[in-house]
Amino acid sequence: MRKDNPLYGFEINPEELNYIGTDLQRPECILAERDGSLWTADARGGVVHIRPDGSQKIITQKHEGKLDINAGDVNRFFEGTLPNGLAFAKNGDILISNFGTDCLEIMKRTGETKVLFDKIDGQEIGKVNFVLRDSKDRIWITITTMKKNWIDALVPDLADGYIARYDERGVHIVADGLHFTNEVRFDANEEYLYCVETTGLKGGRIIRFRCDENGDLHNKEVYGPTEWGQGAYPDGIAFDSYGNLWGTMVYSDKIFVIDPDGEGKIIMDCGDHDKVQALDDAFYASCVTNEILFQTGQGPAPWTASVCFGGPDLRNVYIGALRETTVPWFRSPVAGLPMVHW
Repeated sequence: MRKDNPLYGFEINPEELNYIGTDLQRPECILAERDGSLWTADARGGVVHIRPDGSQKIITQKHEGKLDINAGDVNRFFEGTLPNGLAFAKNGDILISNFGTDCLEIMKRTGETKVLFDKIDGQEIGKVNFVLRDSKDRIWITITTMKKNWIDALVPDLADGYIARYDERGVHIVADGLHFTNEVRFDANEEYLYCVETTGLKGGRIIRFRCDENGDLHNKEVYGPTEWGQGAYPDGIAFDSYGNLWGTMVYSDKIFVIDPDGEGKIIMDCGDHDKVQALDDAFYASCVTNEILFQTGQGPAPWTASVCFGGPDLRNVYIGALRETTVPWFRSPVAGLPMVHW
């Protein structure tokens, strides 16, 4: 890493983390607004709004009347809801990729929710993981796997994930054959779309595609290290204003950065190395079980899933952790890249 990079020599001290929010359930994804508000996905079926003064309110999804488009029946909508990735629509509503009901939803800030779609080309969409809106108001959705039980997709050689684009032309698959597709982000110029593959033959990695004016993706390539070593299960990513790509390793409780030259570095490691190694052994043998998987996850951000820049100067970094009930955060030496809603 170059010495002029603001992250040169930077590491996160877990003992110096701050915390905000209480009694959260599976706060996988976090959104930050200019006024200091945070919005976290919540397993109770909705989001938690954490106000700038630290007070909070859960907003649970509710629906009345007929669901829109090809949404299926109302009972299926309510069963097994599990909000995962979040994004703000242009009008401030919240887009929810629902990992439980396998659909993309949109929720008003008062809770009224409708399904945008749960099928593509007449087929069930699969495990909807993440959603992102770009500056042209196009919506990008990642599908982790077509397996009903996502743990069955924790194998090195399954490539049934994909990326879809939703715009005025409808919803279309724009990249497929991906390994456990997770978060996606654009760089500052929206020239490349960066995508997390959580699994792979040599562990997870970051890939990117050149995005043309029509929103079509081309020239898939690996970005950063091709191998990360033990516990290489990347999950969430976010850019800072210098061009560093920050990311998390979910089961090994790590945070990493990839600098603009493609050099990768771990800046926080809170995992239990023995238990992570046991998971690696099971993963490469294609025999991950709930027992082995759930032995991992410890420290201040167990199952570290995402990072979100916020605060008035975009230098607060909020950590989404699947097995945490609060939101750990720390100060970054460099501001985050403002998201489109900023």
